This record gives sequence, C-alpha cells and structure tokens, in this order.
Amino acid sequence: MTPTQIYFDFLCPYAWRGLELADVLRREHAHTFELRHFSLVQGNHPENAASRHVPVWWLTDQTNGEGSAAQSSSLLAFLADQAAARQSEDARWRFVLTLFRAVHQDKAELNEATVEAAARTAGLDLAQFGTDRQIDPVRTDLRADLAAAAELGVFGTPTFVLPQGHAAYFRFANLVPSEKALETYQLYVSVLESDARIETIKRAKRA
Repeated sequence: MTPTQIYFDFLCPYAWRGLELADVLRREHAHTFELRHFSLVQGNHPENAASRHVPVWWLTDQTNGEGSAAQSSSLLAFLADQAAARQSEDARWRFVLTLFRAVHQDKAELNEATVEAAARTAGLDLAQFGTDRQIDPVRTDLRADLAAAAELGVFGTPTFVLPQGHAAYFRFANLVPSEKALETYQLYVSVLESDARIETIKRAKRA
C-alpha cells in the first residue's frame, strides 16, 4: 500500500497536531504514512521569494548553530530526526512525537538538550544516534525532502499528500481526540477527492 506523505516542520504547532492524528490512524486503523520534511525557514527565506519551486537558499547548505534561532533549531531537529529514522520507523515516530510534545506541549526550547532528552525518552540507541547525526547522508536525505517539497509547492505544515496525488495543507485548531481521528481524516480526504475542487476553507476570526 502506498503511504500518505506528511510534510512537517518541528517549529509548527499545527504540524504537531497533524502528526498526533496520523499516529492514531497508523496505530489503531492501519493507515500508513511517510514522514517528510518541509522547512518554513527555507520556504519563507527572502532569497527564495522569486522562485519557491527552485530554491536559491537551502537550509542544508547552512552550518549547524548559525543563523537565526528558527534556522538553527529547525536544522538541529531535522538532522536529529533523519538520524532517528536510521534506527527504525517506530523509533522515528517515537522520537518525532516526543520532540514535538516537548516543544509544543511542555514549551521546552528546541535545542540540543531537548533533542537529547527526546532521544532518551523515545528509547533510541544513543550511541548510534550520536554517530548518525554527524554523517553526510542525513543531510543528503534532508535535502531530498526539501527538494521534493519545493517541487510539489508545499507552503505550510502539515501538508498531507494522498497516494492518488491529492495534496493540501491541513491546519488543526486543536488536537483531535483519538475517537474522532478517523472521522476527521475521512472528512479531509473526501474534500480533497471531491470534484468540487475546494481550494480554501478558512474560518472568520470571530466565528
């Protein structure tokens, strides 16, 4: 079965809510998802304003720890996630959700200490995790995700890409209760697959 892809950024609370929904679906309803990275820092960088589909400025070309706080923390998290992915899919999901919860639920700073704590809590092999974070392939794999996101035209997270090719940004106001996860996702899919070609649904601010 072809998985649904989810593009996400650790900086984004909406992405966290989307991945929590997906985790319920994969554990309780046998849905399959492939985690992919999209960088809000790269997507919104001034040097990429003229051509978002063919970026000029790449997050993966930047040095660890340099640049703005958002740039530094997102690159740190992305590379750590790529390293976690080298252990197993389940290990990666545990790490991703643990890190998201630390940052957006517990309000921890997205820094080295938080990443290391998430790796321990997720039960990663810490020695392997430390080694893999330093190797070139994790940056190469991140670059491939960012290139795919640019080609697709991803602009926000989470963006779900269905097996049939439908793709859209899905913004969650709140965490979806587990018992509502399947109903919520089916509604989303039905909107994307509808011949009505609905492009935007955005609530009025005071509605």
